[in-house]
Order: sequence, then structure tokens, then C-alpha cells
Amino acid sequence: MSSLNLDDFTDLIERPDGGVRRDAEARRERQVVPPGSLGRLDELGEWLAAAQSAVPVRPVDRPRVVLFAGDHRIAELGVSARPAGGAGELVREVLEGGRPVSVLARRLGVPVRVVDMALDCDPQTLPAEVVRHRVRRGGGRIDVEDALTPEEAEAAFRAGMAVADEEADSGTDLVVLGDVSVGGTTAAGVLVAALCGTDASVVTGRGGLAIDDLAWMRKCAAIRDALRRARPVLGDQLRLLATVGGADLAAMTGFLLQSAVRKMPVILDGVVTAACALVGQRVAFRAPDWWLAAHDSGEPGQAKALDRMALEPLLTQGVTVGEGAGGLLALPLVQAAAALAAELPERPKASERSEGSEDSVGSENSENSVDSEDSENTDSAEEKA
Repeated sequence: MSSLNLDDFTDLIERPDGGVRRDAEARRERQVVPPGSLGRLDELGEWLAAAQSAVPVRPVDRPRVVLFAGDHRIAELGVSARPAGGAGELVREVLEGGRPVSVLARRLGVPVRVVDMALDCDPQTLPAEVVRHRVRRGGGRIDVEDALTPEEAEAAFRAGMAVADEEADSGTDLVVLGDVSVGGTTAAGVLVAALCGTDASVVTGRGGLAIDDLAWMRKCAAIRDALRRARPVLGDQLRLLATVGGADLAAMTGFLLQSAVRKMPVILDGVVTAACALVGQRVAFRAPDWWLAAHDSGEPGQAKALDRMALEPLLTQGVTVGEGAGGLLALPLVQAAAALAAELPERPKASERSEGSEDSVGSENSENSVDSEDSENTDSAEEKA
């Protein structure tokens, strides 16, 4: 029996400070640019202030990309355009700087951390820092078997919690969360369909590297079969992740919940992170208040999950590559919102304007008095002459 009690998160997670948010809204009312004229940037600035419990809001100057990686054996059914077990190669490309997330991270000056949870490759081929949390090599084929044992699911969940603690302790003030996986969107589709009570076809997308119609039908069938296995365990989120999730998804769920405990805001990237967030919401209903949806990737499962959590994406660019790339695109918006909320000047108070006006009038009266005295002295001199 698991020693991890997920119910504890309900008590541990608080909402961002409502009083501070009201103070931030009041400050926004006093700034020189009319409220509402900056669109959602106003809302973002106020959200950040509440999350930081600070008015004015502090700049977001220590963000970090955290990517959880894993392979899913469901990819053996041809549900992905990438070969089964190919996530390890993607991780190497990320580390070598050749993936979109690597390019964007360099441009924005954001460090990238990759956490291997279940890659199907020799751990010796990757840096020790990447593989130190690995739970297993690959995940079970979720249409016919569990992705993880209960012990592996708990270990992965705890690993995600540990990574969140490490980031919070190191001073990270915002995380862009993403995944590097092959078959991960299929597992994500199962989780979303199970938690939203919908059919497989409603959540089945084309994946990061778009699949053709035949592969889409195979993916839909795989989600349908896994969904049958998921429904009986819906009441136990850790068992649900063990049954149809995977080590990387379990770790992301643990990371999201512990980040909320530590009051560390997280930007969600694509459908996989959205599915994990949905599981997290089922564990602790206040947790989504600490998360932002970066973008609308066009994946139907992501849209379903975000709608259920009432999270509105910041961008609509159709980025399906995953790996945190879409999340990084949204980061400058969040940083801009923080800068505007903190640095826009406030309008002078009415009393200050009134005092300034009185000083001006007094100065004019004084000048007029001097001019009058000078005129009288001049007239007197002329008469004596």
C-alpha cells in the first residue's frame, strides 16, 4: 500500500494571496495608463503579484525550463510519427542545442533542465544529472498492461516533487514545464478522456510530428482500449497514473502539485502537461491557480483539459512540437506584464495637484508684487528728477 497520501495536497496548497491581488488591482487603477488598455497583461501582472505576495510585482528574472522525458511502449502500435523508443535521441538533441526549445532558451537566456524518468536507452549515453531520477526503462503498453507498478508510480511522483523542491530552493521564480516523449500524447489523451468522461475520438490529436489518417485511427483505437482500463481506477489518481500514464507523466503531476505547495508559478506547455495538470486538479482543486496555459497547440485533448480547468491560453500559434517550446514563447509576455505592473508610474494624487496649483499661484502673486514695487520706485525717481 502506498505511503504517499495525495489528500495532503488539498490542505497544503493555498490560493495565491487574494488581498495582495486586490492591492495590485488598486495600484493598477492609479497608474497613468487606463486599466484594461493593456489587455490580458493587466490580469497577468495582478496574478503574478498575488503569486509572489508582493506589490509592486517583482520581475521574473530567474525562470527555468524543466522537461520530463520518457518513452511509452504504446508507440509500438504506430501511433506516433517517431519510432518507438526514440525519445532518447530527442533528449540528446535538446542537450546539444538543436531543438526549438534549445534555440528559444538561448535567445531568452533561460536554462533548460532535462529529467529522464523512463527513456528507453542506455543511461550511460546521457549525463548523470539527467538520468539520476530514472524510474525504469520505457513504460508498459497501456492498452493491454499497466504503464508502471504502484511502487514505480510513487517513485516517479516523488521524483517530480523533489525536482520542484530543488528548483524552489535554488531561487527559480517561474518554471516553463514541458515533456520530451514518444507516445506521450497518447497517454495524455487517455488521462484527459478518462477525467473528462468523453470518448477517445474527442481527444485524439495528430501529435507533435503530425501523423496520417491511418496512424490517427490506430491512436484512437489505442486510447479507446486504454480508456477501458482507466475508468475503473478513476478514484485513485496515483493508480490512474500507474495504469495508463507513465513515469514522466507521474513525475510531472508530482512536480505541478509540489510547485503549488511551494508557491512557484508554472507555465504549462502542451497536451501532455495539460493532462498532468488535470490529474493535479483532481488531487487538489486549488492547484490550477498557480498555473498558466502558454498556448493553444490545436490538440483536442489539450483544449478539453484547459477548458475543464478554466485556463485560457495566452497564445494561439499552433505549436505542436512540445518540449516546452510553446511555453517559452509565452514567457516574454509574462515578463512584460511584470515590468509594466511594476514600472508604470502612478497618477499624482488630487491633493498633490492642488498643492502644485497653489504653489504656482503664490509664485505668480509674489512676482506681481515685486513688479508693482519696482514700478512705484521708478515713478518716484522720475518725479525727483
